[in-house]
Amino acid sequence: QVDSQGNGPHGRGRSQGGAMRVWPRIGANVQRRTACTKERERRRFCRMAGESFGCGKDVRTASTIRDIQKILNTREKTATQLVEDQLKALHALEPTLNNFISTQDQQAIWEAERIDAQLAQGKQVGRLAGVSMALKDNLAYTKLPTTAGSKILQGVTIPYNATAVERLLSEGAIIVGKTNMDEFGMGSTTENSAYKVSKNPWDLERVPGGSSGGSASATCAFQCVGSLGSDTGGSIRQPASFCGVVGLKPSYGRVSRYGLLAYASSLDVVGPITRSVEDAAILLSCMAGQDPMDSTSSSAPTCDFAEGLSSSVDAISRPLAGKRFGIIKETTGEGVDLEVLGVFTRAVQHLQVLGAEVEEISLSTFDAGLPAYYVLAPSEASSNLSRYDGVRYGPRPDAVNDLSDLYTKTRQEGFGAEVKRRILMGTYALSSGYYDAYYKRAQQIRQLIYQELNSSLSKFDALLCPTAPTAAYKIGEKTDDPLSMYIGDIMTVNVNLAGVPALSLPCGFTSGDSCLPVGLQIIGRMFSEADLLSIGHVFEQTASFANGTPSMTREVSPVAP
Repeated sequence: QVDSQGNGPHGRGRSQGGAMRVWPRIGANVQRRTACTKERERRRFCRMAGESFGCGKDVRTASTIRDIQKILNTREKTATQLVEDQLKALHALEPTLNNFISTQDQQAIWEAERIDAQLAQGKQVGRLAGVSMALKDNLAYTKLPTTAGSKILQGVTIPYNATAVERLLSEGAIIVGKTNMDEFGMGSTTENSAYKVSKNPWDLERVPGGSSGGSASATCAFQCVGSLGSDTGGSIRQPASFCGVVGLKPSYGRVSRYGLLAYASSLDVVGPITRSVEDAAILLSCMAGQDPMDSTSSSAPTCDFAEGLSSSVDAISRPLAGKRFGIIKETTGEGVDLEVLGVFTRAVQHLQVLGAEVEEISLSTFDAGLPAYYVLAPSEASSNLSRYDGVRYGPRPDAVNDLSDLYTKTRQEGFGAEVKRRILMGTYALSSGYYDAYYKRAQQIRQLIYQELNSSLSKFDALLCPTAPTAAYKIGEKTDDPLSMYIGDIMTVNVNLAGVPALSLPCGFTSGDSCLPVGLQIIGRMFSEADLLSIGHVFEQTASFANGTPSMTREVSPVAP
């Protein structure tokens, strides 16, 4: 382990796992050496960065979607065979992992047969033909109920598809099921789901993160090729970090929110969770773009985000030369687990090996983001969730005296404890006597965060920090202490408050018997997803120590890791 000064049990700046907290110094030291010495030093760092330290030996960073495209084009397998294999993998692990609220085997096979018929006729199919996708259960889909993890929506089927879902379907994606989540997106573990608690494939005693925990765990466990999640304060990125997969939170407005059940409308975004950066880029390319059904969707031009992601990246060529990254000082100090800090330090060191310049910066508004978020998000939730009153949605209590009694009993029986807690927090913050003291001030802080974050991003290509202050913790560890769970969002909420994009990708593992994944968060300028994905792809393809596959999934994986 590494202390705050970078000292480990094996000397200055080095821990037993080889982590080094030296990012402010590497570049300066190398510049003083001769060109020949520079080259030797760079090669030594490349060799060190390529060494696996325990969990990352079994690396899978290629695009599964590209693999499926090749399999269909060469007729190695049919789409039906691919989907059947995927469903076998899904059901083999589902009793253990609890990742799906609902599945649809027959519909998925029928869709695959339709794709096979199109291929047999020589017709062109979409980019996602034969790709099995899972949806977080707060995205509207006509073939399955959409419960948002809540009893109040049990059995409710929405008669239209979310725009993001519709765009995936138009490219040939095959939906295999809806994934478990914290109720209405309120939580960080899936323990707030009304139906089940999902488990982390790396350690079944630990949470997969949340609120998109079912999507992240299912993607990690090869129960699907990829999945969609929603991110209000880190609900894509944190579970991606806990499960060792890639999670992309797009810029606000990049992907339509139409058909996404609202938690906090000014913060919610839809994004992909995948096992590779390239797959995330392909899914974003399919979903992004303005939508007339969502007035908050942006008219910013989109592109093929996967175009230009080279499959032959190597560290020797210094592919990140000329890039400047800022490390957020407030994310590497008190409150961050030393194991996480050590892994993050090694990831930063690897970025320097790839040619990037790294500088530590301080964001004075950073610590204000968490309290501002937990005023604004519950305030919006108290308004958005007022529609669930027993009149139009959800089960209606049998014996009620009047309309007020109907409202009370419906919400009392239909909402879980965390949802009730946040509704109360939001209603209080919006009340006439406290609006200026809480909600108005939180909005002012949000504006300051937006200004400072964008000012810093104007000087750097991206900002870096750990995705979460800890690795995955044990199920039940924080259920009795919601404040400690809220603190876990400190690395992610500012990104939502500012509306900018961020990418979380695996950057290594904790040492010892736990061997848990750790995520690296890369934060970019508004609508700079292409740059983030390019940086993430380079890191992923050259950092062999960063990726791995849980042992429990290797026997059932439909696409061998």
